[in-house]
Amino acid sequence: MFEMSQLRCFVAVAEHLHFGQAAQHLNMTQPPLSRQIQLLEREVGVPLLERNSRAVRLTPAGRVFLPEAQRILRLSESAMRWTQRVWRGEAGTLRIGFTAASGYGMLPDLMLKLKALMPDVDIVLREMVSAAQIEALNSGILDIGFIRPPVDTRRFAFREYLSEPLIAALPAGHRLLEKSDIALADLDEQPFIMYSPDAARYFHDILTALFDQAQIAPRIAHQVGQMHSMLALVDAGFGMALVPEVAARLRFPNVVFRPMPSITEWPAKLNLIWRPDNENPALARFVESIDGIRLDAKLSIF
Repeated sequence: MFEMSQLRCFVAVAEHLHFGQAAQHLNMTQPPLSRQIQLLEREVGVPLLERNSRAVRLTPAGRVFLPEAQRILRLSESAMRWTQRVWRGEAGTLRIGFTAASGYGMLPDLMLKLKALMPDVDIVLREMVSAAQIEALNSGILDIGFIRPPVDTRRFAFREYLSEPLIAALPAGHRLLEKSDIALADLDEQPFIMYSPDAARYFHDILTALFDQAQIAPRIAHQVGQMHSMLALVDAGFGMALVPEVAARLRFPNVVFRPMPSITEWPAKLNLIWRPDNENPALARFVESIDGIRLDAKLSIF
């Protein structure tokens, strides 16, 4: 099989039709250049060049071979450049998992920032609950995931990506909307849409601890796992809810959002996690750049 160096020598001679000029172009002397052409012709099995003391010209076979040789060289150079870019994390594929709730606010902004940072990296998005993301990270289906705490630090590296306050979501006309400042104690005995302990364990545990600490007992009307289901029930008047601030981007005609200054020390957190042994260069570049693409959780909705 011929070598790339032989193709480069042939193309240089074919384009210059002069061994001296081709040798100068390749920064080599004429004898090794002639030797490379001979080895190539031996490998191909036909003469590619006719040369004498006065001129060099392509044989009919050489004229057929030249564009193919040029194409092979272009492909070789392109493959080398692309491989180098993949190695630097500038190209390739990055598979990102996210939960439905985290996608409401961060996803469009994140994608725009990633497109600017890594325009030639193919971003593959997968919407999954946190537990499914953990499995996908372990099996190699995902490179990185956006999940709620806790994180198993024995198996995963992580960075806190977002920390946002919990806010009140109330049906329009709710009596608590008359108050200038809704306190946690105001939720006692109120019809309340709660998070499911199975489908939304993180938020369920936060609110359970919060209510226990405040010694209040809202009347649980329903338990659901998804934020949009919760807000739909609030919209229908079944009760109020506490949701992360980003949920205010989900617009329901009969849902009114209010800040809860008394519980700012109980923020909803979102972590970015990945396996430390993942060798995807695009992942390494993403993690190195995380501070530059981190999103501001403040939505200025009030």
